[in-house]
Amino acid sequence: MKTLGTWGVVLASGILIILALLTGFEALMVAAAVVAGWQVAVSAVAALKVKVISIDLLVVVAAIGALFINNYWESAAVTFLFALGKALEKTTLAKTRKALSDLIEAAPETATKLEKGEPRAVQLWELVPGDTVLVRNGEQIPVDGTVAVGHGGVDEATITGESVPVEKTAGSRVFAGTWLRSGTLQVTAEAIGADSTLAKIIHRVEDAQDDRARTQTFLERFSRWYTPAVMVVALVVGLATKNLELALTLLVIACPGALVISIPVSVVAGIGRSAKDGVLIKGGEYLETAARVNTLVVDKTGTLTTGRPALTDVISLDSRFSQEQVLYLAARAETASEHPLASAVIEGARARGLSPDLVESAEPVTGQGIRALVEGVEVTVGSAQLLSEPADTAVLEELNAAGKTAMFVGYGGEAIGVVAVADTVRVDARQAVESLHARGIEVVMATGDAARVAAAVGAELGLDDVRAGLLPEDKLDLVRQLQAGGRTVAMVGDGVNDTPALAAADIGVAMGAAGSPAALETADLALMADQLPRLPHALSLAQRTVRTMRINILIALVTVALLFAGVFAGGVTMALGMMVHEASVLLVIGIAMLLLRPQPATHAV
Repeated sequence: MKTLGTWGVVLASGILIILALLTGFEALMVAAAVVAGWQVAVSAVAALKVKVISIDLLVVVAAIGALFINNYWESAAVTFLFALGKALEKTTLAKTRKALSDLIEAAPETATKLEKGEPRAVQLWELVPGDTVLVRNGEQIPVDGTVAVGHGGVDEATITGESVPVEKTAGSRVFAGTWLRSGTLQVTAEAIGADSTLAKIIHRVEDAQDDRARTQTFLERFSRWYTPAVMVVALVVGLATKNLELALTLLVIACPGALVISIPVSVVAGIGRSAKDGVLIKGGEYLETAARVNTLVVDKTGTLTTGRPALTDVISLDSRFSQEQVLYLAARAETASEHPLASAVIEGARARGLSPDLVESAEPVTGQGIRALVEGVEVTVGSAQLLSEPADTAVLEELNAAGKTAMFVGYGGEAIGVVAVADTVRVDARQAVESLHARGIEVVMATGDAARVAAAVGAELGLDDVRAGLLPEDKLDLVRQLQAGGRTVAMVGDGVNDTPALAAADIGVAMGAAGSPAALETADLALMADQLPRLPHALSLAQRTVRTMRINILIALVTVALLFAGVFAGGVTMALGMMVHEASVLLVIGIAMLLLRPQPATHAV
């Protein structure tokens, strides 16, 4: 029977049933039952060997019992429908794993290696770290590495879920399995084959799809007791009523197939969809937990903000100098400074079309700023102490209160203007916070930064709570405090000083995890792209998945209840019971497969 294959068994059994109906030759019905039921019986016996009473055993007992009471049609129909259901179940489950198979198919097998400047086609296993590979327009990038020469647009959808090509130049990171859509790149190989980010994602998704959700584990334990209980009830009913056909029908309609399959197929589909969207979830248990998250604790720097200071304000205090002139003088003075804020002023000037040249001479003043000579005139950038004339500090105080670092620009000892820099809020942060609020999730910022800076960011984004000046242990205490209050907490941090809080949170989230093996392995939920709106997207998908689980469990239970009522009311036969049973299995699988569809545009990022 094994050589026929799953669908071969179904086809052979179906043909035998049709021939039996046409010819009236009952031996063909028996043959159909044997063909369809053989593999089911093998599975039942294998389960018994490990002391498990499986669903397959219910079907086998019912089919053999029907043969004993000369009900050959019922025996053939039950085994045929069960085999058909198994075949369809196997096929649709394979479809739910399509996201994983797409990732596997995306893995490159060959590369173009540059040897002494000459390209040579090689197998992937021939490459070693340090080799240079050539990638032309339209080709797949075969390794994780760094662009050495060239520029082009790379489609990173297989890694980050982002459909818009990302511009890559010398020094940019690239990943195996992505596609070069424009330009030509020479890439220095760093991670090859099983060491690549794509391989780690595939491994992670494989493990996650096989990981059991808490609900699934409970249902499996339930079915272990439920199945033998059904056999006992059927035996009691048969003895009490002296109606063997009724007892056998009870065995068939009580099969908990839809109940058992409802959870794993939902988990596989949900995790597969999230992987396609560039979000990795560690497993079914974490998927269920993510669906219950009602509080998000998030670090500020690099998560809600860019993590890089940028020029925010330029104010002229002297009518002789325009804003552009104030900024130009400040930027020229800062060309001699090594202070982290200096580059923000210089880049801000360049962004406005100014080209600050190096100053003639300069003198950094510790704790105050810088004093420079610009075209023979002293220009200062920093505190009021660098000025020889008194200056009104009200403007500085107002900017500082808003969480910015403000500095006087002095010319010849007089204050002519003010420039301010700050770690700016990410452009997508407000969208993410609003999406989280729309899902009923509170957002709490936990940062080690100063209170005034944290308060400014919190006000701009509309956060529910702001905790500033926190040490790593304070963040851990905050997470535990929220959990003690009955909150389900997700934590987003940089994975370094936030590690204790990340570990204690119900869900630890790594953002921008592409190319970070540690983040991929340790995070409960990893956002491959450095995009915060992916988090509400992922939590929404988790909620959809759990909602699908509940709907499927309800369908399974209602189906069994209705079939039981139908049997005792009369009218539900073994064959009809099995048909309804298999229909319910396919229905719950079909509902779970809806998770594979992209989320509506309102959730897209």
